[in-house]
Amino acid sequence: MNNNENINWREIVNALPKNPLGKALAYAQKLLPYMRTFLTNGCLEIDNNAAEIAIKPFVIGRKNWMFSKTSKGASSSALLYSIIETAKANGLAREKYLVYLFEVLASSEIKERDMLEKCMPWSENIPDQLRIKTNK
Repeated sequence: MNNNENINWREIVNALPKNPLGKALAYAQKLLPYMRTFLTNGCLEIDNNAAEIAIKPFVIGRKNWMFSKTSKGASSSALLYSIIETAKANGLAREKYLVYLFEVLASSEIKERDMLEKCMPWSENIPDQLRIKTNK
């Protein structure tokens, strides 16, 4: 361990626990174990900007959509939009993926989590014809 891993934030700044800086330091110290995970794993994003950008059209359009006038309708549209954006993020043709989901889920009984895992957009079990071809 180097010296940076043993930092006691309250020793760095003699902040009173009730003032805003003291509260911020206590909060940061509480979250430090989670930040270490982020700092040691280069695959983790520091923010959720990609997710925010992906749902922006949904946020803008939701006031205009008839089925979002109830909380149940809003939950349904959020769920559907999440599925569509996750498919898009995983390089799938969204319309084809939705058809695939409807066909597979309607024709089978979902008794085990494994069945759902095979339908996830990142699953290796997804047929290749659902993947968007890229020129690499």
